Amino acid sequence: MKLKESEKCVDLGISNLRLIQNTDYFCFGTDSVMLANFMESNSSKNIILDLCSGSGVIPFIIYGKKKYKKIYGVELQQEMYDLFIRNIALNKTDEKIKALNCNIKDFKYIKEYILEERVDIITCNPPYKKNGTGILSEGRVKYVAKHEIECTLEDIFVTSSKLLNNKGKLYLVHKPERVADLICLARKYNFEPKKLQFVFPRIDLKPSIVLIEYVRNGGNELKILEPIIEYDENNNYTKKFKEIYGM
Repeated sequence: MKLKESEKCVDLGISNLRLIQNTDYFCFGTDSVMLANFMESNSSKNIILDLCSGSGVIPFIIYGKKKYKKIYGVELQQEMYDLFIRNIALNKTDEKIKALNCNIKDFKYIKEYILEERVDIITCNPPYKKNGTGILSEGRVKYVAKHEIECTLEDIFVTSSKLLNNKGKLYLVHKPERVADLICLARKYNFEPKKLQFVFPRIDLKPSIVLIEYVRNGGNELKILEPIIEYDENNNYTKKFKEIYGM
């Protein structure tokens, strides 16, 4: 497939999957890879829905790990959706991975698209920053991907509560400073946090992201998992980080 200006093709390092990225838009980072590997599923028959999919990195990594029955990805921005569609064609996964071009708040449309199939697992790497912060000059696509303009944290729980089956799982990655919101808003919509894991750039630095697993209508027992450290004292990748990235 011919690449356009500012595009590159990235090897995901799993099942020979590749992903087209455009450096003028929003390229995936560590948080998406961490979330895709944090997600757990006990059956390849599970129906998985990824919200705020971008170019599709989370659905593709999940698919590469286990050939699930069906993975849906929802992306609002046309530029990123077009990349998602091209990545599906590039990897010939059109029977397993489906892309939807809509706002995640339009849960009725999403439900109609996936027909009568129940959703067992939802994943989401949402915008982290509240509206009104950051630099708009970085470009509209990047700004919308980073800021809660079209999608707030509460929107994610609302949509998930409408689409996820009872005892279904929701997986989120976010900033550690939003942990209070991540727990309070979840309980407002009957999602109970079950596992929480921080990711640190180095052991002597503050955590950069937090990963959370929720269960819809689950019991109130939260496990704090051992943190993931990206770099050791010599600025080399740690063994755990290499395992996650398949190095």
